[in-house]
Amino acid sequence: MPRFALPLLLLMTSLAQAEEKLFVASSLTQPKLFTAGIEGPQCDKSGNIYAVSFGTAQNIGRVSPDGKAELFVTLAGKSAGNGIVFDSKGRMYVADYVGHNVLRIDMATKKIEVFAHEPTMNQPNDLAIAPNGTLFASDPNWGNNSGQIWKIDAAGKVTRVAADMGTTNGIEVSPDGKTLYTNESVQRNVWSFPIRDDGTLGEKKLLKQFPDHGFDGMRCDVDGNLYITRHGKGTVVVMTPEGKELHEIDVLGKQPTNLCFGGPDGRTVYVTEVEHTRLVQFRTDKPGLAWKRWQDAR
Repeated sequence: MPRFALPLLLLMTSLAQAEEKLFVASSLTQPKLFTAGIEGPQCDKSGNIYAVSFGTAQNIGRVSPDGKAELFVTLAGKSAGNGIVFDSKGRMYVADYVGHNVLRIDMATKKIEVFAHEPTMNQPNDLAIAPNGTLFASDPNWGNNSGQIWKIDAAGKVTRVAADMGTTNGIEVSPDGKTLYTNESVQRNVWSFPIRDDGTLGEKKLLKQFPDHGFDGMRCDVDGNLYITRHGKGTVVVMTPEGKELHEIDVLGKQPTNLCFGGPDGRTVYVTEVEHTRLVQFRTDKPGLAWKRWQDAR
């Protein structure tokens, strides 16, 4: 490659980003295809977006990048989904907050199995996955504004790794797998924990406390910046791993729940929002961590 080629490529990429509208939300799906329980979302390696409560609480919907929605699977019995993640083999994991389960779904056969069950969970809410496949689940108790965090290993063994917390909700693992982040919706705190080699957590550190409005979902970009939905404010806030705010995006509805990264370059953020029961989207300057892991797995 000529010496000038790489700087020229970087310049062209920078100009292309400057010409597109970054951090400006638009609607992806029509309103009312989902219920007020719309959460989830997560992208598969082809860029389809999956979200829970498609028509009913038991359904998971699949949305194409151009906004066309269809039923993907219906969960058995009274099971109802919340957070979704994929592992490196392409299997979907769903927090079943009614059944106290983490479900695993084979994407080809649509077979649904109980991967992990823990009856002492309040409700598995959101999920995060580490580079080694370890799952972490937030577990709020909305009745007394408390919460905890669980670890689920590759065999489905469930271990509580943090107790006596506030209403733990959004949860994410840093790109290097060494830090777990969680937020507390009622207390409006964002915490980080060091992840030890055995998967247990070290002492938590407060990254930031917000003066108003709650939280819900939380995801990282490839640089480790955190994207957090501000439930009640109608925004997504972007902040560094040290807690410095970088951006705040209006997402066209006062009650955004969860979010994920996708699109052909990983720089499209999809947000589930309750006010209009739909998915919205906006472009950002960095690809998402989950999207990068799909590329690494190819």
